[in-house]
Amino acid sequence: MTTRIAKKRQTATPKSSRRKFLGGAAAGSVAAAGMGFPAIVSAQTPINFRFQSTWPTVDIFHEYANDFANKVNDMTGGELKIEVLPAGAVVPAFALLDAVSKGTLDGGHGVLGYSYGKQNALALFSSGPAFGMDANMLLAWHKYGGGKELLAKLYESIGGNVVSFLSGPMPTQALGWFKKPIAKADDLKGVKFRTNGLAIDLFTAMGAAVNALPGGEIVPALDRGLLDGAEFNNASSDRLLGFPDVSKICMLQSFHQSSETFEITFNKDKYNSLPDKMKAIIQNAVEAASADMSWKAIDRYSQDYIKLKTEDNVKFYKTPDAILQQQLTTWDDIITKKAENNALFKEIEQSQRKFAERAVAWDMDTNNNRRMAYNHYFVKKAAG
Repeated sequence: MTTRIAKKRQTATPKSSRRKFLGGAAAGSVAAAGMGFPAIVSAQTPINFRFQSTWPTVDIFHEYANDFANKVNDMTGGELKIEVLPAGAVVPAFALLDAVSKGTLDGGHGVLGYSYGKQNALALFSSGPAFGMDANMLLAWHKYGGGKELLAKLYESIGGNVVSFLSGPMPTQALGWFKKPIAKADDLKGVKFRTNGLAIDLFTAMGAAVNALPGGEIVPALDRGLLDGAEFNNASSDRLLGFPDVSKICMLQSFHQSSETFEITFNKDKYNSLPDKMKAIIQNAVEAASADMSWKAIDRYSQDYIKLKTEDNVKFYKTPDAILQQQLTTWDDIITKKAENNALFKEIEQSQRKFAERAVAWDMDTNNNRRMAYNHYFVKKAAG
């Protein structure tokens, strides 16, 4: 079955020779002086950074990567130019961290769960229930609750030569796409399933046969029968990648990735060589792109959610509460075992727990339940 996946290769623009540029400028200045004309000061040679995302060109996630790059390019006035390539243009999606760390790439756009094999504590920033926090709360913990410092410590422990920024709070991800509705936890047993990060441990413990694949490979695997079910992320990505071409059943709500964010990385040496002004622009562009992405996601995901139902004939089901409760119980066992042999895992987990205890309590007590207002305005009431 043909899917809507379209992978495009792009080639990086060769960098100009700074020596040649400066030599030419100097010769021009001498000639101008000899002719009696005033010398013209040439503009500084732009700094070119080559980025790669972990997403196919067709995915909205690759669009988010370009949105970030465009903000940096605009705010630096072209003095720093970030060129974004799609997954596979230079290295496979799961090899992004190594490529950025070694300087093969100057930076990248991905998720921490894709580097789970390097140190499973990395996935605590993208997998699991996060003690009830949503992704925006996780970003709050990262910036103000010690998460940023812990992530830097984690990268140092594995020799990661990168500067990392978290960005882009993602909505709760679906349990996944299946051949038939998942009515009880036992329905997951034996299912050949795709996920990533610590969700691998979660679904494995619940009986699934898990295979971690990057985004662009999931639908072809479902199409060929190599997978029975899979999760990726959101209505727009899932629709663009072709999930409704191979499945018509999607289970909404899950705790396996209810607080995931994107990660923007730079090679540490390249980043540290930048002028302080450019570093400040990058830091602020990360947060600007994060806010913009969260707003764009609401707009686009809600539109594609309707299209999936009305144009693609997808049937959505809420994941039963019994399955959600079992996810929480299973997750408790997983993090307890991981923490026993990984001091950093334990330190990060405890830091998240402490922040979540007050942040989630405040959120639940403060914010309205949207269901009540929605039902009041949009759900027809029975006559009489």
